[in-house]
Amino acid sequence: MNAIARQSTVIDLIEEYDQKREAMEAEVKAFEAAYSRLEMAACIQGKFAGPVSQHRPYVSAETLKRNLCKSGWKAVYDRLQIDRIASARDRRLFDQTIENPPELTFDNAKATFGDYLERPRHHILRGLAETFADLDPAYKSHSKVKIGVKGLPKRVILSSWGSYSDTYGKNKLRDIVNALAAYRGQPLMEWEEFNAIAIMHRAGDDAILDGRQAEETDRYGKVTIGQTVDRGMTIRKFGNGNAHVFFAPATLLDINRALAEFYGEVLPDAEEENATPRAGTAVSKDLQFYWSPPGVIERALEFAGVYNLREWRNNPPEPSRILEPSCGDGRIMDSIRARGHRVFGIEVHAGRAAEARAKGHNVLTANFLEHPARAEFDMVVMNPPFYGRHYVKHVRHALEFLKPGAALVSILPATAWYDHGDLQGDWTDLPVGSFAEAGTNVPTGILKIRNPILASRETRHRHG
Repeated sequence: MNAIARQSTVIDLIEEYDQKREAMEAEVKAFEAAYSRLEMAACIQGKFAGPVSQHRPYVSAETLKRNLCKSGWKAVYDRLQIDRIASARDRRLFDQTIENPPELTFDNAKATFGDYLERPRHHILRGLAETFADLDPAYKSHSKVKIGVKGLPKRVILSSWGSYSDTYGKNKLRDIVNALAAYRGQPLMEWEEFNAIAIMHRAGDDAILDGRQAEETDRYGKVTIGQTVDRGMTIRKFGNGNAHVFFAPATLLDINRALAEFYGEVLPDAEEENATPRAGTAVSKDLQFYWSPPGVIERALEFAGVYNLREWRNNPPEPSRILEPSCGDGRIMDSIRARGHRVFGIEVHAGRAAEARAKGHNVLTANFLEHPARAEFDMVVMNPPFYGRHYVKHVRHALEFLKPGAALVSILPATAWYDHGDLQGDWTDLPVGSFAEAGTNVPTGILKIRNPILASRETRHRHG
């Protein structure tokens, strides 16, 4: 009876890598010696008659070590089954970085893949959210993914589906299928399933992914078989080169549940139905504080056009005077000051205001909504409270602090742009999970308002 082979661990793979890397120079010398012996095998007493191959092979130990390193990283990736956990975006990033990877060590492997193993569900949900947020704005809406809310699209459109060589639409479909497969614990999509879809489309039928097998015979008698998995999806091909993906009710419910779990309930960004409107200057006592991560701050300041004056070699412009309402402990103010501008903050929470002042910032402890406006600032950069539509009051009040022609930039929930429509301007989405390190996954973006036009009295009354 044959013994079952022990499955290699990551440490086993790295040990194998270390051993082979250490032996690489000796292997190259052994190869060169073997080639010399081969040449001698074709000679009598060293009388050279001609090359034994078209070109004498040249082998570089450094090239072999780079190939070994790439192979080692791929082996670790496969051993940990990262493709079943990582998002499509992360998988593409891995494919890019593997072309010039860092040295393969246990510490590097742990730093690269450790979080996937410690928080697999988080990464599976994030991957699903990234995939669907790219398909339709409705999937960015926190209010539309709450269980029981009817708002998610029952189909999505994939462009560039036409010929066999078109890969954009097929890659999008694979991302959709694999994101749901990871959530459901199903097999990832293989080319055999694409074959089944193609066979059904060539027959003029919708491609129904429900576990069925598709078969066709060409004019030479060759039989092609494709096998689907029960995905709860139907792909309908159109003559314009697009395909529509329809979701069965159970699939739509899985999408709904996964997004609701990822986005969470920590920052509800829509008023409950029939809720009594809050007072105009009310500040919720239980509002949780979600600080702005460094990446979000950089995106906001770049979008705002807050240039780094310290990098200006000749004739830098005058520093801007910038207001940050609800400045918290001063993280955005830190970055504004580091770029050489003057910044003033207002914060209702005495403890956080004291933290910002301790870092040398000029901060007023006050309820921003109750602070009288003076149009004296060159710019406003803000991350207001999201609860309900609380942010609308903050943004409208902040606009009154701007000089004529100045601009406001605000970090907001995605529903502010895609659902509510109370504020108009230039919008850019933030990546999925941008506030994860601060404790929330609510979809967010950045709004820039130039020459602001406030909503009508009727609109302000209806949403206020």
